[in-house]
Amino acid sequence: MTTSIIGFPRIGENRELKFNTEKYWRKEITEDQLQSFAKDLRLKHWNLIKDTGIDGIPSNDFSFFDTTLDTAYLFDIIPEAVKKLNLSQLDRYFALARGYQGDEGDIKALPMKKWFNTNYHYLVPQFSKDTDIKLTDTKIFDQFQEAKDAGITTRPVIVGPFTLLSLSEFHDVKATDFVDDLVQAYQAVFEKLAQQGAQWIQLDEPELVKDVTGDKKTLFEDIYAKLLQNKSGLKVLLQTYFGDVRDVYSDLIKLPVEGIGLDFHEGRKTAELVKSGFPDDKILFAGVVNGKNIWRNHYEETTELIKSLPAKNIVISTSCSLLHVPFTIENETFSTEIKQHFAYAKEKLTELDDIQAILNGNGQVAETKNKQLFEKPRVQPNPAVHERVAKLTKDSFVRHPALAERATIQKQEFNLPLLPTTTIGSFPQTKEVKKIRAQFRHDEISQAEYDKFIAGHIDEWLKWQEDIGLDVLVHGEFERNDMVEYFGQNLDGYLFSKNGWVQSYGTRGVKPPIIWGDVARNHPITVKWSKYAQSKTDKIVKGMLTGPVTILNWSFPREDISIKDSTIQIALAIQDEVLDLEKNGIKIIQIDEAALREKLPLRKTDWYSEYLDWAVPAFRLVHSKVQPTTQIHTHMCYSEFTDIIPAIQNLDADVISFEASRSNLEILDALQKENFQLQVGPGVYDIHSPRIPSVEEIKTTIHKILAKVPEEKVWINPDCGLKTRGIKEAKASVENLTQAAKEVREELLVHDRN
Repeated sequence: MTTSIIGFPRIGENRELKFNTEKYWRKEITEDQLQSFAKDLRLKHWNLIKDTGIDGIPSNDFSFFDTTLDTAYLFDIIPEAVKKLNLSQLDRYFALARGYQGDEGDIKALPMKKWFNTNYHYLVPQFSKDTDIKLTDTKIFDQFQEAKDAGITTRPVIVGPFTLLSLSEFHDVKATDFVDDLVQAYQAVFEKLAQQGAQWIQLDEPELVKDVTGDKKTLFEDIYAKLLQNKSGLKVLLQTYFGDVRDVYSDLIKLPVEGIGLDFHEGRKTAELVKSGFPDDKILFAGVVNGKNIWRNHYEETTELIKSLPAKNIVISTSCSLLHVPFTIENETFSTEIKQHFAYAKEKLTELDDIQAILNGNGQVAETKNKQLFEKPRVQPNPAVHERVAKLTKDSFVRHPALAERATIQKQEFNLPLLPTTTIGSFPQTKEVKKIRAQFRHDEISQAEYDKFIAGHIDEWLKWQEDIGLDVLVHGEFERNDMVEYFGQNLDGYLFSKNGWVQSYGTRGVKPPIIWGDVARNHPITVKWSKYAQSKTDKIVKGMLTGPVTILNWSFPREDISIKDSTIQIALAIQDEVLDLEKNGIKIIQIDEAALREKLPLRKTDWYSEYLDWAVPAFRLVHSKVQPTTQIHTHMCYSEFTDIIPAIQNLDADVISFEASRSNLEILDALQKENFQLQVGPGVYDIHSPRIPSVEEIKTTIHKILAKVPEEKVWINPDCGLKTRGIKEAKASVENLTQAAKEVREELLVHDRN
């Protein structure tokens, strides 16, 4: 047996790619310097994988921003406005990812959505009548050649054509219009790679783990019937992940491909499918090492699984790309007792090597050590938490009175103007803010000095919000490093890594906390600074919390209990915080569920039976005990919500804000169709781009919203929090937002008077 991986973290052991890319954006280094650094980083990673003993090494899994964007760029699937920019190839690429505002024009960034059921984000390719697919970029070939020149033969990786079309947006055209041209472009890639000496190509087709029926299945069959007619002598690995391929398994094993990659972790039916039969002339790339979580692999279970499979030729692989886990456990400060339970990307390479050795009969030492690890219990349960969960009843998940009655009560309570304005919560996390937090964390400044700094920042930003006329204020979250990690640090049952960074999008990294044991709250978390901020203004200041489903989904969850059980524990802890905020005079409480959709099963048939039936009640549990005069907001971002509108309404919040600008307000049609009852705040501008929207641009967006949503139910806010933006652009954008809302409000009042 041999070993392989699907992909490797590209950010570097110490996030070197992030820091160098951002230096380039700030014009502190040249394009040549950035490219030279990236080349060295790729070589370092290839050598690491090779030296660990991995046989199948991928290339082209590296990206400066996103591999889906890379694939679109490779085939010239680029808006005409971007093609016309008089910029370098790299800067045009970044214009697609970040937007562009300058002498060459004003370009909005491409839409950004969640990558399947992960916290990674991809850029959505755009197809139109002007799209002329052709092979124009050289990245996939350049990186294969780099590795070859270093004596390493890699397997180039590319997003497969079926997934590429399935994830794209089409304007006045349809996916089937582009099949023939796209097939020819992929075949051109095959031909050129073969000329360079490549032996394999990996086509990533995670879309196949969704429901693939009807027209969708026809599209897949049409693409691959044509594509595989000419492989230029390359061996093709058709790689899937994040689930099983039950709808197309019988079709896949008949395709003239040499390898099929299947996920044995999230693919609930994968083992069953393979045991029903797997052809002798194909290689099964068995994804048995979990690429999405950081717990050690159970070697005995894994080796028994592999032995039970009837496939004649098996490659031991990861369940998905290791992009979704941190780089290495070596840089962590956990005790040896704790550290032995974790495997980051580098350690997962060793796990693959160990499993191979065990199966080949020479891995006894690794097998014995691993067996000893799993023989003893890792944690002791918290009896108080289990007792509290056991006492929950149906009514524990229901808020009284009903939504319509609460809306009337809150309207009288708050007396807010039409189209009330607010922000999502956070303000820019400057170097100064991060430095002070670090100094406090390392005991370099006192509690009093730290509190004085945070209070000063809150005072400054409260005054600015009042000066520009925002209606509902926020305190800015300057005391928080991350919307999930901050809560985890204040809850029992969590561990925190020092360098456990994972790429979320572009240069944005997150450091998910680790759920180690039972979760409970033993002291107030946010009350101090929310109460302070409210005491400094007569306007309403929102309390800001992260919801239980997002805390779970943006953590590395336990594998010894269900994620449902973990989420209910977290919900009870956050419920305590909600009630404490209410007791301390906080009248509006925002409970962010940015990641509600993230763990949604990829098959619609499993949505309610396996996820929403407990995820939605978990959110309701958090706010079920508040008074009707307390208004509950929630926020969701960068996912596709149009198909779960009934579930979102069932959250029973009073107001929901969500990302909308990059998705062209498409969700509004779904809200209108479903007769949505909650008040809504569709984001009126994209905070993930540095460009500053004008007043007129925001007014146009507001009018589009009002065409679909009754004016009395509309809030005006940005897409998301502003922590990643600079002060200048954040203030200018929000000032324009506030002015736009005022002007539209005046227009509506004049219209009503007439």
